[in-house]
Amino acid sequence: SKLYSIKGKDLLTENFPLIYQVGKAASQEPRLLEFSWGDSDGYKLTIVGKGVCYDTGGLNIKPGFSMGNMKKDMGGAASALGLASIIMNLCLPISLRVILPIVENSISAKSFRPGDIFRSRRGYSVEINNTDAEGRLILADALAYADEDSPDCLICMATLTGAARVALGPEVTPFYCDNEKFSELLIRGGEESFDPVWRMPFYEPYESLLKSDVADLDNAPSGGMAGSITAALFLKKFVRRAAIFAHFDIFAWTQKSKPGRSKGAVMQGSRAIFSAIKPLLD
Repeated sequence: SKLYSIKGKDLLTENFPLIYQVGKAASQEPRLLEFSWGDSDGYKLTIVGKGVCYDTGGLNIKPGFSMGNMKKDMGGAASALGLASIIMNLCLPISLRVILPIVENSISAKSFRPGDIFRSRRGYSVEINNTDAEGRLILADALAYADEDSPDCLICMATLTGAARVALGPEVTPFYCDNEKFSELLIRGGEESFDPVWRMPFYEPYESLLKSDVADLDNAPSGGMAGSITAALFLKKFVRRAAIFAHFDIFAWTQKSKPGRSKGAVMQGSRAIFSAIKPLLD
């Protein structure tokens, strides 16, 4: 296995500008972690996980009641690592790559601001209309980087939108995928592993909501309609080469104790994905 780390202003040198801009205000430098494992000739699976270690909302600060559990905003990265651990422990014939953009969305004189326009790794310019829509920014650079290697399957896991919780609540994970076979495998895998997932659409007519008057993309469409779908469409803009792309808008938290599971952080989506990946290896 190999482990890489890029942090601080090296992110600018290595062309990860959105990750840098989101994390530059914190006392801990933003960074991108990457590791690879397995058979280089095996099925190429790449997992990208959102690692916002704490999310204040930035200058578009969250209300206090919304900030109470924002230590869980790295749940995508944690679930990605959980999935990777399952694959490695079972020694699946996979060429595994895990990419984790890790930041704190903090507030200081160096915070990125509403109205800023940044160029992404893919080349798109992005207008910042809400600094609390930061997860899709760091994922945009990470997904563009992951996609450059043309993986057989590219998985994105992120605690991305409140809209997903309004739609499906805390226990059912929405996912977005255009591949019919893999989508069917995910639904079946979720049922078999007690890790429920629900397919949502990459509804292309909503792409018009991502338009900006001054940049290629708007990071936070006004109005709040279809928030989980527009976030997924934003991410999809940064993926071109992967044979299969699936995005999971997870909650990664259980609000009350259950038998065998205490209140707090919970891995979501990972068991369903693992169950769906295995048939692809045959």
